[in-house]
Amino acid sequence: MSDRRGKTGREERSEGAMDKAAGRLKEATGALTGNKEKKSEGRADQRKGTMKEKKGHLKDLLK
Repeated sequence: MSDRRGKTGREERSEGAMDKAAGRLKEATGALTGNKEKKSEGRADQRKGTMKEKKGHLKDLLK
């Protein structure tokens, strides 16, 4: 988004959900292959997604 408003709450929540899904996939891949680094990256992506979702909910509440 090129304007100064930033992302809407809905956009933040959508991005958060995508990050969480990608993180779950990455964590599962790491677990199956025994790659601890990939597994921990997946967990970090899930936490990042959760924070984006919470930020989106907060933006919607403060409209």
